[in-house]
Amino acid sequence: MQCINVMHCIGGLRLQQVIAEIDGRIQRLNLPDERISVWPGLVWGRFDEPLTPAFWVSQAWMAEPDNAMRYQLGKTLEEEVVYCLLGAHGAPAEIGLAASRRVCSFLRARPEWKPNSTELERLLRDPLVVNGRARAVRYRFAAQRARYLADTLKALAEADFDCLGDVALRDALRQLPGIGPKTASWIVRNWRASDHVAILDVHIVRACAAIGIFPTGAQPARRYLDLEQRFLAFCDATHSRASAMDAVMWSTMRSLSRPLLQQLIDHAAQFTQRAQGEQSGNKPCPDQMTPAMMVQAPVAVQ
Repeated sequence: MQCINVMHCIGGLRLQQVIAEIDGRIQRLNLPDERISVWPGLVWGRFDEPLTPAFWVSQAWMAEPDNAMRYQLGKTLEEEVVYCLLGAHGAPAEIGLAASRRVCSFLRARPEWKPNSTELERLLRDPLVVNGRARAVRYRFAAQRARYLADTLKALAEADFDCLGDVALRDALRQLPGIGPKTASWIVRNWRASDHVAILDVHIVRACAAIGIFPTGAQPARRYLDLEQRFLAFCDATHSRASAMDAVMWSTMRSLSRPLLQQLIDHAAQFTQRAQGEQSGNKPCPDQMTPAMMVQAPVAVQ
């Protein structure tokens, strides 16, 4: 996918226009001037400057059509729970995926099987071949996660979760063994492509802290719902789908080395300080933005 940035001047403000080829069609996204605030203290920045709000909004916009139907890892809600519970905190993504595929294959082959931790633990303890590596690896939390998974699968079989709304489903899943707010949100986002929850893992927290959505040192373990509301408010203010924003932040941040990430964070902080300084002078203030200058829905060009 390729994109370019075009600047249009409107009454002293520069409207950013992102032009990209998405699904074989040329589409455009209009973004406000880089100096305009998303909310007080948070400026849009340029879309071609990494880690700025405009960067994340444009990335999420371009990823949305491609990712909308690709969040699901499992074929049923039970399988989605397997993937997210086994891929939760402490399990590298690739190892969690390998373990989950093994368990889901076992479940599909035995539809009448009654969950028990002994059999699940055996499945998790057997060495896994990850990404075709010759040396097999082992799942670290076999006994603990086997117990959680057995009890959770039993609970899923005894209740109807499909009738619940997204947030209510997340809250219900949080009551099951081994499932906290992040894992529950991950299940709901994946299974329903939900924009009403957020998966606040370390990569999302770093991205949001880097641009000021979250305070420095934010701790989801203590303030998950509060931080989630901040993230969802950012998505709402920028007319972005939370599911796409979450996914693109995660995939981008986890691919960056620590040294490069620190350089980008430092650069983003310098830009924010400079933009805020300009905004305090004789530059147009956010209140002077007209609705036409705010984020518009993507417009396809035939």
